[in-house]
Amino acid sequence: MRDLVEIGMGRTARRTYELDDVDIVPSRRTRSSKDVSVSWQLDAYRFDIPILSHPTDALGSPDFAIELGRRGGLGVINGEGLWARHADVESKLAELVDSAETDEDPDAPIKLLQKLHSAPVQPDLLAEVVAKVRAAGVTTAVRVSPQNSRALTPVLVQAGIDLLVVHGTIISAEHVGRGGDEPLNLKTFIAELDVPVVAGGVSDHRTALHLMRTGAAGVIVGYGSMAGATTTGEVLGIGIPMATAIADAAAARRDYLDETGGRYVHVIADGDIGTSGQLAKAIACGADAAVLGPPLALAAEAPGRGWYWPSVAAHPSMPRGSMLPIAPAEQRPSLEAVLCGPSDDPFGALNIVGGLRRSMAKSGYSDLKEFQRVGLNVRA
Repeated sequence: MRDLVEIGMGRTARRTYELDDVDIVPSRRTRSSKDVSVSWQLDAYRFDIPILSHPTDALGSPDFAIELGRRGGLGVINGEGLWARHADVESKLAELVDSAETDEDPDAPIKLLQKLHSAPVQPDLLAEVVAKVRAAGVTTAVRVSPQNSRALTPVLVQAGIDLLVVHGTIISAEHVGRGGDEPLNLKTFIAELDVPVVAGGVSDHRTALHLMRTGAAGVIVGYGSMAGATTTGEVLGIGIPMATAIADAAAARRDYLDETGGRYVHVIADGDIGTSGQLAKAIACGADAAVLGPPLALAAEAPGRGWYWPSVAAHPSMPRGSMLPIAPAEQRPSLEAVLCGPSDDPFGALNIVGGLRRSMAKSGYSDLKEFQRVGLNVRA
């Protein structure tokens, strides 16, 4: 039964919960963290850790995707980002970071980001990025927006991508175009592809179920990292408490599993996850994996040079994110330390996967699917 509260005469709202509102309840047994598996499989692709990178220019270089892939995660390239628009991305990033660090106008970095993204997407550059990641032997995933998916997907498929991510702030099973433009029907679109598709973001049971019915291999829940993003509240007035959203999507997955007689669609949490404890809570609420932004931007290998901004920060008419300083260059740990330690940080920003392993072990669970059944408490 939904917990409804009255917010005024004749108007009710549902009570929902953030990840920080819930806590994991250990069971009667524990085990060694060495006996815990955090691997998962999406379609034909197996990953050692349940982590994807947010498709932002701050993380979306081919080199970073390769490094994350070699460590068992999935780096997602932004098919509409700087690497698809400019041949000299390193100089553009240096200019962007310099603006963030020195310009007196706080809006100057976003204006520059918008200018850089106004350059057209060049299919040849995009194909080169895909080829570089493929040549490294890791799973190749590229994100496109719903409105540009028809135009860019043939280029990506020909280049040899393994996974396509159709990702927007809010996505539905049918994206309606302007005027007489043919709408994007995801069910038809996915059926015509030979590569698995991950789609999102969504925030509720009904939309998640609709996306699962399109044939998507995975559904992204959430609107991206809360750090640096202004989608929630300030710009659109939209909010998504992640604990409730993940649990709702997990319920949709269960309903779809019954509906189809066994087809499992992965739920991927995207937002409000900055520490190992929040990652553990996201899995406990029902997620199979999580998209990380600022935690990965902390790594020395991240192309953002100690800065992070969500992909929606570059929107040409309504940017919904800002550039956030993550750490000075001399204080940035390696990606290995961010993911698997060792850590000298007592707050869960480093050794994120190790923290997840220990949470699972302390609760007595041996793999991610088992851990999704762990008990939860809501803080008063």
